[in-house]
Amino acid sequence: MEKEKILGFDVCNTDEQELLKNLMEDYKNNVQNVVLSVNPEIVINNYKDKKMVSKFNMQKYQIPDGIGIVYASKINKGKIRKRITGIDFMYKLCEEAVKNNSRVYLYGTQQQIIDKAKVEIENKYPGIQIVGTCNGFTDEDVVVERIKETKPDILIVGTGSPKQENFIINNKEKLPTVKIFMPVGGSFDVISNTLKRAPDWIIKIKLEWLFRLFQEPKRFFRQTKLIKFMYCVIENKFKK
Repeated sequence: MEKEKILGFDVCNTDEQELLKNLMEDYKNNVQNVVLSVNPEIVINNYKDKKMVSKFNMQKYQIPDGIGIVYASKINKGKIRKRITGIDFMYKLCEEAVKNNSRVYLYGTQQQIIDKAKVEIENKYPGIQIVGTCNGFTDEDVVVERIKETKPDILIVGTGSPKQENFIINNKEKLPTVKIFMPVGGSFDVISNTLKRAPDWIIKIKLEWLFRLFQEPKRFFRQTKLIKFMYCVIENKFKK
């Protein structure tokens, strides 16, 4: 898998179709994988934490989730030309789950939200097997046992970063039936219609973050990290 580094983080520069193809080949060969989203907020929160960077880089798949990652790649003369959002890639996994008769488990957020997300996914992908849900406030050991009991093939975790990534990396060996793990942040809120996703035209002009900010003004401080991220990318470029 071809990759490039952005402030120490490996990021796949393979297009979405090829990445999904490779992932599903691994799946059919019973290879366990974690698909991690790399976005400016995750990078800026963790790029000085060598242990966390190492945890990310040890995985085979890191998708460029965020327009800031695309800009950073261009600054570094890399090959990433299009972002792959976590929620869209998760939808691709749901399509593959139907094709492969895979068992899916959803973990994260409040119980009423995760249950609603389950219904929405089942409506969107008829025939998908969602074998269980668990809210993000349950004791971790209990969550692991519940997941083990249902024997899923795909585990989607939306408990926020870095909790979701740490949960997956710390527990994946305890969950041998799971072949694909994917953290999705706040995607369950969008899937359940608790929050609205931006219209397609806003997504196309790369202002989805602004639409989200209008819905959640408390995210303003988090959005300012994009400025810091771009500053660090440019600073790092001139240091080379």
